[in-house]
Amino acid sequence: MSERLLVAVFATPVASFLLRYGNDLGYKTVLFEPDGARVTDVEDGLDALTTVPDLGPDADVVVTDHDRPELGEVLKAVLERPARWVGVLGNPRHAGPHVAALKALDVPDREIARVHRPVGLNIGSRTPPEIAVATLAGLLADRNGRPGGFEFQ
Repeated sequence: MSERLLVAVFATPVASFLLRYGNDLGYKTVLFEPDGARVTDVEDGLDALTTVPDLGPDADVVVTDHDRPELGEVLKAVLERPARWVGVLGNPRHAGPHVAALKALDVPDREIARVHRPVGLNIGSRTPPEIAVATLAGLLADRNGRPGGFEFQ
């Protein structure tokens, strides 16, 4: 089995907790922040890149900010690689802005369908640490072939 990779996209409080907790769970963790000026407080021992990392079939990618203007470009670049799982954080009651952004870039529907939204288990998460825990629990459930409670009603 190859090394599991967790990539948090965009420097946000949720990304910080995802990387910290993901590291504790045995992931190799990487922050992908295309705007180097936003990478100001990366914890010691965590990698931060301004370009898309090498994403193989054992990579899980979580986009932590769906309001960034470069969302479509970043997701398109990620989808061009064979990542195992790609998701975008966001309220499940609202349409994901990633769909329109990817369509505007002529990304095929089959590739857009690879993007999961919502992400994480439905545990009522509100704070960055809670969102990170729910997201990582969902990724572990998916990796282990378990339903994990992804359904939101």
